[in-house]
Amino acid sequence: MDGLEILDDAEAVARAAADEIAATAQRVLAAADVCHIALPGGGTPARCLELLAAMQLPWPRLHWYLGDERCYPPGHAGRNDTMIRDRLWSRIDGPESNHHPIPAELGPERAAEQYAALIKAIGSLDLVVLGMGEDGHTASLFPGNAALLDPHAVVPVHGAPKPPPQRVSLGLAALLAAGRRVVLATGAGKRDALQRVNRGEALPVLLAQPDRWLTDRAAAAGMQSHPVH
Repeated sequence: MDGLEILDDAEAVARAAADEIAATAQRVLAAADVCHIALPGGGTPARCLELLAAMQLPWPRLHWYLGDERCYPPGHAGRNDTMIRDRLWSRIDGPESNHHPIPAELGPERAAEQYAALIKAIGSLDLVVLGMGEDGHTASLFPGNAALLDPHAVVPVHGAPKPPPQRVSLGLAALLAAGRRVVLATGAGKRDALQRVNRGEALPVLLAQPDRWLTDRAAAAGMQSHPVH
């Protein structure tokens, strides 16, 4: 599996992910005024963001987006932006205007329409950091869900198999247009999905065509690293 890197544990994956974000930002900013980065929710990403927040980066030149959001009220503990604000945004010296949460409280359709306009205005994302579910979903693009076939940059999600059923997600169009896509997958619970991806099964995470997979030994047991930087 091209781009697969097997690290010791979830902490090593989080550190490698923070280094990836920092390196990509520096590379992009060598040629552009700002860098546009989309972040995921989840446990390993949370630790990655803590490590990232401790780095010395040109924070005012970095703009932050979300890969997906759950349709909960603002500030709800189940929202991805609540975690991202706690672990990153509240700890760095960047203006609030650089934070671009998905307005999922508006409902899937309205929120997707507004966020798609924002993504269209920037052209494309420079980096998308993605998680992977045990069923091979990424962002809120679930196997067999109609959102996978939606051609828009940001898509409404209904009937998600995990609560809440209503969500908003970057669509495959936005993911594939991004300059770089990196997946974080840790823990034995992700092993089956990684094996299915390795066999070429068209799970949503594989359809996103990641450039780099950062995994730990528990998730990638029996597999071999094939790093591509």
